[in-house]
Order: sequence, then structure tokens, then C-alpha cells
Amino acid sequence: MRNIEALKTRYMQDGLRTRLGGLASNLARIATCSSGPDDWEAVQSMLEESKFFIEWAAPEAPLSVQAHLVRLQIELALWHRIWPELHTAPEKREKLAQLARSESACILALRE
Repeated sequence: MRNIEALKTRYMQDGLRTRLGGLASNLARIATCSSGPDDWEAVQSMLEESKFFIEWAAPEAPLSVQAHLVRLQIELALWHRIWPELHTAPEKREKLAQLARSESACILALRE
């Protein structure tokens, strides 16, 4: 993971809509990278980064968006915790990819 303070400083320079777009982009990258076992460390890093993106974006979001983000953050935390053991299982990688794709689309819709 990159320097977290530098990442936060850069992330917080944008407005909420752009920050949510960044989260959606990260989720889309997770979906793409989780298709193969070779990128498991990149997926792990993006899961962690996405949890931070949620933490930093949620306080400024409307309450309904906050609730969705909190549920997503919990889901990502669970995946982040078990990913090192599951990344070799194709069905688990696909399940994470489906979740990430779905949530990416949902976050894009929420930011409207």
C-alpha cells in the first residue's frame, strides 16, 4: 500500500462526486484483476485502498449513501481478511469480481 497520508491528501482534494467515482473505479479494477490468481496482491491492495476511500468519503455523503458505504466497507473488510487464502479458488475470485462489478455500478448511480 502506498503512503496512506499522501493518498488521503490527494483523495480529499476532490469533491464527493469525484471521490465516489474514484471508489467505483477501484471496484471496477478489483473486478478485472480478481479474474486471475497472479494479481492477488494487487487485489488485496485495492481492497484495502477502497476501505480507506469509503472512510474518507462517507462523512460528507447523504445518510442513505453513508449506509450503503458502511455495508460495502464491511463486505470489503471481510474479503480483504480472507483473500490471501481464497485467491487460488476460481469460484471465489469470480464471486468477488461479481460483487465488485455490481458495487461499482451502484456507487456510480448513488453519486448522481
